[in-house]
Amino acid sequence: MGMGRRASERQGEFWVPAQSMATAPRHVFYERLNRLLADANFDDWVEERCQRFYATRGRDSIPPGVYFRMLFVGYFESIDSQRGIAWRCADSLSLKEFLGFGIYDDTPEHSSLTRIRGRLPKEVYDEVFQFVLQIVDEHDLLDARTVGVDSTFLEANAAMKSIVRRDSGDNWEEYLRRLAAEEGVDIESKAELIRYDKTRNKEGKKKVSNADWQSPSDPESRIAKMKDGTTHLAYKAEHVVDLKTEVILSAEIYLADQGDTATMVPSLTTAQEHLDGAETFRDIEKVAADKGYHKAELLAECEELGTVGIKTYIPERDSPYQHNWGDKPDGQERAYHLNRERTQRDYGKRLQKRRSEVVERTFAHTCETGGARRTWLRGILNVAKRYLMQAAAHNLGRIMRKLLGTGKPRSYWGLRAAVFALLATLQSFASAPWRRFGSKTHRAPLVTRIFDPCKASGRTPTADRGKLQISTGC
Repeated sequence: MGMGRRASERQGEFWVPAQSMATAPRHVFYERLNRLLADANFDDWVEERCQRFYATRGRDSIPPGVYFRMLFVGYFESIDSQRGIAWRCADSLSLKEFLGFGIYDDTPEHSSLTRIRGRLPKEVYDEVFQFVLQIVDEHDLLDARTVGVDSTFLEANAAMKSIVRRDSGDNWEEYLRRLAAEEGVDIESKAELIRYDKTRNKEGKKKVSNADWQSPSDPESRIAKMKDGTTHLAYKAEHVVDLKTEVILSAEIYLADQGDTATMVPSLTTAQEHLDGAETFRDIEKVAADKGYHKAELLAECEELGTVGIKTYIPERDSPYQHNWGDKPDGQERAYHLNRERTQRDYGKRLQKRRSEVVERTFAHTCETGGARRTWLRGILNVAKRYLMQAAAHNLGRIMRKLLGTGKPRSYWGLRAAVFALLATLQSFASAPWRRFGSKTHRAPLVTRIFDPCKASGRTPTADRGKLQISTGC
């Protein structure tokens, strides 16, 4: 017998019938998601919205529906970069079918995604987000009366070692040499400069602020301390989440040095605009947030938002000082005491517990398993466009969770495996044999019965006991 050869070393077929490869492997999750978008007439709708941003002549561009689907793929496949999205779509036959391409068709490259992102303004992304909210509302997954607000940092596409001074443009090494010269310290080598920098760090003099430093590659990024304690150039993402259904109503991007009290009202306003644009006819009535959002001016401003005002459930910060309301408007004192009464009730405590669970889970899905914790785009507008589509994909995932039982394709196969394992376990448990010792009935340990019923019973697969044949199915 001759030795077999790899396929690359053997002569292939000269003719391959196209009908034999006309159908690509289907993924149940993406097939159902495509059907969901098709039922909502998503492609025709988004093409109509984007028509005014394209010329009437010339070669046809990538359909806008394909572009937004590729952004959704970035969330569902946990891919953070456009290159990764393009490579994944080109590599997967299931994703090609999801995008509407044939087996032999070329999918869009990452540079095409960049051009389309620059062509379409932010208002189109807002409209797409509102369109997804309409689909969510049609599936009875939108309440929007009680919301939770929280924020997190996204690592920017810029390095701390490249920051420069805003006034002089000096980088960190030039800045250190100038400081050493002013203090009369001679620096002759890079090693001495590093030791001098460490000495300043021990003395508490090594500090950088956004007022003095910036990134030359991404000037809109800001220096921030991440959740893991490290310092990076970052952006701030803030979510407004429906506490009943876990649907994201607003996902805004701000500069990382903007405080929570300065961005909460704009986020709530944007969330209400999204609800109005989606024609859901719902108004935000209550909002829950953590201590970082507590401020008398903010509480009074929330009481005046909307048609009837928004009730706040924000716990107070620990402060040794007494409030002086003499030089402040009366509305602030009233809003402050009303908020205190609401947060001290049992309902307010339950709402805070729900907020800490639901809002943090949206960050976990969007940033950790959705690939948005590290952005590879530069500029707050570009980051905001991409992140808003991450939130829209998360809302689609909530619908898919209702339809299929899971919100992401990888979780779908994990759910199927878990169901099959459970059925196998129940079958093994039901068929586990009994053993009798005297007048009492005993059973082997549960783990042993499940995984090795033959060993648990002490029998061979088929035991001959007189005229009775006992089969354990092993």
